[in-house]
Parts: sequence; C-alpha cells; structure tokens
Amino acid sequence: MYNDIIGTIGVGLILVAYFLNTEKLLPKDGKMFYVLNIIGAALACYASLLINYWPFVILEGTWTLVSIYGLMKSMRINMT
Repeated sequence: MYNDIIGTIGVGLILVAYFLNTEKLLPKDGKMFYVLNIIGAALACYASLLINYWPFVILEGTWTLVSIYGLMKSMRINMT
C-alpha cells in the first residue's frame, strides 16, 4: 500500500509537469518543470525499488538524473 501511494504521487507529479507544459503553462526549460520531474521520478523510482521492479527503477532513476542535469543546465551551473 505504501509503495502505491508513493508511486502514484511520483507519477502524478510527472504527469502534472507534462500537462502544464502541453498547455503552455509551464515552460519545458523552466526550473519548476525540472523540479516536478526530479521529485516525481525519484518517488516513482523509490516505489519501484520497494517492489523490486528493476526496469522501472532504471527508467525512473535515469529520468531523475536527466532532470537534475536539465535543472543544472537551466541554472547555468558549470559542470566541468
């Protein structure tokens, strides 16, 4: 039950970010878009880890890392 709640919140945040971007209410390169994706993907990754579903652990873990990279890039942090 706990993993379902965590996973639902995580996936919900990702979908909210996508919907708001689709409706042009949230720019795809804006900080909030990345933050929603980072939190959502991290929660979905954790929920997948709780049920030992490795394909989604990898998918959501990668989604989290790519979103962190995007956030850093949008904040113009030098990553060298």
